[in-house]
Amino acid sequence: MNELDFMKEALRLASLAANEDEVPVGAVIIREHTIMGIGSNRNIGLHDPSAHAEINAIRDACTYANNYRIPGATLYVTLEPCPMCFCALIQARISRLVFGAADPKGGYRKFLTPSAIAAFNHQIEVTSGMMEEDCRDLLQRFFREKRERGRRKWMKESS
Repeated sequence: MNELDFMKEALRLASLAANEDEVPVGAVIIREHTIMGIGSNRNIGLHDPSAHAEINAIRDACTYANNYRIPGATLYVTLEPCPMCFCALIQARISRLVFGAADPKGGYRKFLTPSAIAAFNHQIEVTSGMMEEDCRDLLQRFFREKRERGRRKWMKESS
């Protein structure tokens, strides 16, 4: 498998989340071309605000590694991580982050300045924009369809 395959797997996991009416974000953690962990958003299903795709993938990978740290690992995720997830990547000592779509409203880069990121005791190599259009389209389609379902429900209830 190559980098594109790992991001395609993250997209597949994001689609599974969408089928469960969760925000469609998927994540895959690899080390030495081996998938160590996978995750998708499960906030609603697990009643857990921390059950983001990245956190679920980190938990899975750490269980696989039998360690709370996974240096040398790369996380592929369909959406730019939020600050909570980015800090979890630092705590897990993940070496590299590859994400698809930017998140200008909730992504870590909106809240963590470059100087704040540089102050962390662990640095992560970041690659953005991998399969960006596919990742963004999945999210936009999900929210467009969710709004439309809400409108139809409202129209039905108000008639």
